Amino acid sequence: MIARSSALLLDISILLASVLPLAVAQEYRNPVLRGMNPDPSVVRVGEEYFLATSSFEYFPSCPIYHSFDLVHWERLDYALGRAEQFVALHSRHPSTYACTLRYDQGTFYALTTEVHGGGNFLVTAKNPAGPWSDPVLIDHGMFDPSLLFDGDGKVYYTRRGPRNGENIVQAEIDPHTGRLLTTLRTIATGMISEDAEGPHLYKIHGWYYLSLAEGGSRFLHMETIGRSKSPWGPFVPDPGNPWASQHISWNDQVRSIGHCDLVDTPQGDWWTVCLGTRHFNYAHFSLGRETFLFPVQWKDGWPLVAIKDEQSLTIHHAPPASHLFPPLTQRDDFAGAVLGLEWNTIGPSGMTVVSLSERSGYLRLHGQPAGLAFQDLTAFVGRRQTEWRTVSTAKMEFHPRSTGDRAGLTIFMSPAYHYDLSKIWRNGTMFLQLVKQVGDLRLVAAEVAVDDGPLLLRIDSDAEQYRFSYAVEDGVWTLLGTGEERLIASEIANVWSGAYLAMFCESQDAVHGPPADFKWFDYKAIEDNREN
Repeated sequence: MIARSSALLLDISILLASVLPLAVAQEYRNPVLRGMNPDPSVVRVGEEYFLATSSFEYFPSCPIYHSFDLVHWERLDYALGRAEQFVALHSRHPSTYACTLRYDQGTFYALTTEVHGGGNFLVTAKNPAGPWSDPVLIDHGMFDPSLLFDGDGKVYYTRRGPRNGENIVQAEIDPHTGRLLTTLRTIATGMISEDAEGPHLYKIHGWYYLSLAEGGSRFLHMETIGRSKSPWGPFVPDPGNPWASQHISWNDQVRSIGHCDLVDTPQGDWWTVCLGTRHFNYAHFSLGRETFLFPVQWKDGWPLVAIKDEQSLTIHHAPPASHLFPPLTQRDDFAGAVLGLEWNTIGPSGMTVVSLSERSGYLRLHGQPAGLAFQDLTAFVGRRQTEWRTVSTAKMEFHPRSTGDRAGLTIFMSPAYHYDLSKIWRNGTMFLQLVKQVGDLRLVAAEVAVDDGPLLLRIDSDAEQYRFSYAVEDGVWTLLGTGEERLIASEIANVWSGAYLAMFCESQDAVHGPPADFKWFDYKAIEDNREN
């Protein structure tokens, strides 16, 4: 199906699965996509599965994943990986919301919304590993677009509507041109509440099922469903709604379950992917909303996820076979011509201040006056934090020469919530600082004088704390300071994204300011298998 998944890789994964202990093959750990991967949408093509998630301000946008078993995934590409795609939408600083992935007659369709004015649109590809097309604009207004290719040749376009009672709207569409063939009309206002979003319309066993995300996208999140013999409704709600949620206990490690997408296997079993949040303790979380996988049982014509599965990170049931992929490389020496798929900038414009060629074997960042910002040009290259326990290390060369020049590593949740380990210049002396930005409070928590040579920088974390250290060439590490995880957690920062570990550079002189050169970046994540 895809060019980048060879028969050899499949043979290796099958061989690895065959030698694993039987107990491993019969259970798996959630989340299956770790770190910020919310709003998952999945489609099966033959015996393979493909999945897309949200990106918000980060670029490339809408990552596309591939799996043979729904548990193990590899990132293939991004549906929105070219700046020109956003230029076509007249979006300078885009933010994309939930992406729906669908397939019909040899073509993949990825639909999303650019919420800063670009509207609802789709891109297409024959191969999910790309290339993906330029955007096909559909309309403006709200978000969460989805498609159903019906068996009679009709295609239905469903999305979130305005809040004045028309929560879910739908029209027939020509997916090749984006032209709506009928007027958008209300088909539902929620099954439990009047705050519904994330609609997916399915046709299963002669019924049209409309599944909705309700209750907001945090701790009251849930998935509801209704059915009808017509794609236009009325949709009779499932008497057991919600069919997926985690409303049992505030103390459970898994919460916020919802925004589901259903998929069946070739054997006729049903599963759902959904977003959820992992929690180490009672309240906060920083890894963002991640992709969870749950087995689905059908009862009296309605889908259901077992409560015991929603409360645990270990699911004692798994697809019939495991297909592993080679582990991701922990260390990036920046020897390639392009950034690896794990890396993101803030917006497509961020790529204009990143270079892998100006100094061979280095990642170079050209500092910008705005610093760490979503709406302005930012020199930032980061990757998702995927576990509470991580160690991120980089070697940096940076020669600041005026006030406002700084570069280093950041644990970044948003422009108002981040901790930075950065080298600066002040009155002829170089310093390494730990800066904490928490809302409107900015604190230089610690600093030490350093020379002008290369520095090794490190951020290591657990579920409650980040630690910031430095070293010179001898590798003797010195702890500069710490920062509490909860103070920059997702719900404190009020963002839909999750924590990024990133390299950054700032300068008040965008043209002549000193660049920051990173020789390598090493990321290690240690899965914490403890259950509440």
